[in-house]
Amino acid sequence: MFGDWLKELTIKKKITAFAGFVFLIIFIAVFLAILTMKFSLFDFRAILDENDVANQVAICLKEEAEAFETYIKNEKAENRQYLSQAVENTQKAIGRLPKDYSKISQERFARTRALVRAYCVYSDDRDELLTADASGVRDVDRLYRIYDMQRYLMQYADKLMNMTIAEGNETYQKKTPVFQAIPYVTALTGIVLLGIVIYWLHSLNRTIVVPLLSLAEAARKIADNDFYIDDVEVVNEDELGELIHAFNKMKYATGEYISALEGQRETLDLLHARELEQLEMEKQLDAIRLEALKSQIQPHFLFNTLNVIAGMADLEDAHTTEKMIQALSNLFRYNLKTTEGIIPLAKEIKVLDDYMYLQQMRFGARISYSLKCEVNKDAVMVPPFIFQPLAENAIIHGLAPKEVGGELIVHIRRDLGSLFISVKDTGVGMDEKKLEELLTSLTSKDTDARGIGLKNVYERIKNTYHDSDFRIFSKAGTGTEIQMRIAFSETEMISV
Repeated sequence: MFGDWLKELTIKKKITAFAGFVFLIIFIAVFLAILTMKFSLFDFRAILDENDVANQVAICLKEEAEAFETYIKNEKAENRQYLSQAVENTQKAIGRLPKDYSKISQERFARTRALVRAYCVYSDDRDELLTADASGVRDVDRLYRIYDMQRYLMQYADKLMNMTIAEGNETYQKKTPVFQAIPYVTALTGIVLLGIVIYWLHSLNRTIVVPLLSLAEAARKIADNDFYIDDVEVVNEDELGELIHAFNKMKYATGEYISALEGQRETLDLLHARELEQLEMEKQLDAIRLEALKSQIQPHFLFNTLNVIAGMADLEDAHTTEKMIQALSNLFRYNLKTTEGIIPLAKEIKVLDDYMYLQQMRFGARISYSLKCEVNKDAVMVPPFIFQPLAENAIIHGLAPKEVGGELIVHIRRDLGSLFISVKDTGVGMDEKKLEELLTSLTSKDTDARGIGLKNVYERIKNTYHDSDFRIFSKAGTGTEIQMRIAFSETEMISV
């Protein structure tokens, strides 16, 4: 019954009840200690004090009688002073006698009052005698009557003292059994209370400590990814029971969730593997596109170039023709033999110079070309095939359609930790709509043949440098500028 009742208590009430038992034990212990102290220190001390007062009265009366007799025999000043001191001591001792009827027996109360009255009568006679002696007249009868009264008072004081001692012994005898029983009562009470505390501690251990230890053990197993352990058993109906029930539900739900995550992870691993395969295919496609770019030479460019070469061969000696053929050969050689992913900037500039030389020979004074390089072109490394496609795009779509031609300006400089490249033409430019369409085509999958060179450069820049920047600025009738910002890469190995 008590165990079932304890299971239904909340943890707060259990602790409060246990604390109440502890305070009860302390209270009983203090109460028994006070009871023992009261008898041993107060009651017994009161008996001793009363006995001492009665004894002091008897002693003081005897000393006063002796001092009185000594003074009568020899009326010296010091004897009178000794008598006065003895009288004062007797009065103090009699004043300390208990006179409370409710605290002493009736007989003792009567004897005390009789002693006090007799002493008052004696004091009056004594003082009258001493006053008469001071005037030179002594009443002998009164003197002997005082002696008789002194003996009477001392006998009365002795009887009062004996009566006080007898009453004290009687009181002590009455309280002795209680005093003797206190240790047994204390021991028995302590045993009973100790049994209650032990039982209560056992109940607290069974309803709080053991479930908490089981809960902690289950939590450790779950921390080791073991979600399929048995449920924590609990019989409590308190907050701890609710906590354990919730823990069991959470354990089950977490196990199911982990299983679902494992399945999801396996699926994600498969998807990741497929994505890697797709990325590999895209890399191969980029390589194919790059190879296509290398082998791509516009037919009209080759045709016009060859016509110019043939015309120049007729008009002059073979020097210019030889130079053009050499420049064209350099372009073919660069396109067909360059396989590195990154090359010195000097190689790219050399290809751009050869290409622009051929274009200038084709268009004559309509197209001018300038290059400003503010870095060490032999040490700075860049991806291949980034200048020639941009220059070709600028000439075909920007400068060639313009009747008066224009200028192609290439600027290369270092900006903090980046390499800044600008390819600018003063051609026909584009309006905002065409510029927006061009920018959109750079990030789309479908691109027409006209934009494949520009998009290829854009994709290779983005794939090679994740934090790169590729921008196009254009305005109709003014021209177009392409700005690239890539990581500054420098090496001491200079290709020749």
